[in-house]
Amino acid sequence: MEFVEIGNVRIERTAALAPMASVADRAYRLMCKKFGAAYLVSEMISSKGLCFGDRKTARLCEILPEERPMALQIFGEEPAYMAKAAYLLGKYEPDIIDINMGCPVPKIVGNGSGSALMKEPKLAGEIIRETVKNAPCPVTVKIRAGWSRENINAVEIAKIAEQAGAAAIAVHGRTRDQYYTGKADRGVIRDVKRAVSCPVIGNGDVFSAKDREDMLGETGCDLVMIGRGSCGRPWIFREIKEYCETSVLSAEPDIEEKMAIMLEHARLLCGFKGEIQGMKEMRKNVAWYIKGMPGAAKIRGESGNLSEYSALEETAQELIKAARK
Repeated sequence: MEFVEIGNVRIERTAALAPMASVADRAYRLMCKKFGAAYLVSEMISSKGLCFGDRKTARLCEILPEERPMALQIFGEEPAYMAKAAYLLGKYEPDIIDINMGCPVPKIVGNGSGSALMKEPKLAGEIIRETVKNAPCPVTVKIRAGWSRENINAVEIAKIAEQAGAAAIAVHGRTRDQYYTGKADRGVIRDVKRAVSCPVIGNGDVFSAKDREDMLGETGCDLVMIGRGSCGRPWIFREIKEYCETSVLSAEPDIEEKMAIMLEHARLLCGFKGEIQGMKEMRKNVAWYIKGMPGAAKIRGESGNLSEYSALEETAQELIKAARK
């Protein structure tokens, strides 16, 4: 197995789980880890929320031993708060601290954070430098191709990040104005890899082991990161790991295994958040797990009211029966 080193952290060069706000919570991360995700990143953590002692923010910082190696991802637009947040994260002992400069969501961008920092190279560099100075571990940065199609500046930001002390750079090959539409530009990731000497992580449009192989081949990146390609398909990490070890593409799980995985995911969520909240948060995951299955449209409509684990068990049996007809 090949490895990539980010600072003092050694990571299998299979595939990492991308940070996804309101999606990649602890239950989701543990499912992906079980199937072979080499590296995990937390949901976005507000630097100001952390500095002001917000309890919800603090809960996002907790790391279980089985989640490691794992990064805690912080966001913010003020260097002083980012620096203090990096220091405060020390008590949670993250393997890596990641700076979010790629989130396209309006409420994040509107405050000058996330991908809005792609428009502010000088400020971005200051944030990275101050975070690195105060962090107890390696610091990485996640960026996009640029703010818009007319302003693709990932190479410029990557060079600034490396000079400011970033130990690795993750690049999503879309601009902010693309959100998740269109295609990720692997050429931008390739250009960043050629421009810096630190490890580069490629992200965008990886939905299979073949996609991961193509990303590596076309960009020369050191590690591939998967976000939406894992939604309802945590076994993608197993598929990739097996392909790395054998060069053979494994078969898609059958309906029984898929439903067993979905139910395990639901049990984890309920265990962490209680049945009512856990099943409420499971609804979007159910829609992903059942996508394309016979009877999925009807179930998807009904899953919007899902509130009991037992009801999901019945749903799983319905889908198994429908698939076997």
